[in-house]
Amino acid sequence: MQTLEELFEDAKKRVMELTEKPGNDVMLELYALNKQATIGDINIDKPGMFDFVAAAKYNAWEAKKGLSKEDAQQQYINFVTGLFK
Repeated sequence: MQTLEELFEDAKKRVMELTEKPGNDVMLELYALNKQATIGDINIDKPGMFDFVAAAKYNAWEAKKGLSKEDAQQQYINFVTGLFK
């Protein structure tokens, strides 16, 4: 049986198999969950107000603050699984 870490790594690879590029909301969710699972709580300064992409990424990751590494990994796995249904 695979560990949570292995399932998480498999899910990250599986995202690359999507036939269509996901929308921005999906990409932000994947980004935030991946960051929370690999780094933990956000540890960067808030970007400038005119850097819209960086601000969106920052806000998405910040919304996951307090989520444990394991919970973030499981949510990422579940989210990716849902993309293939």
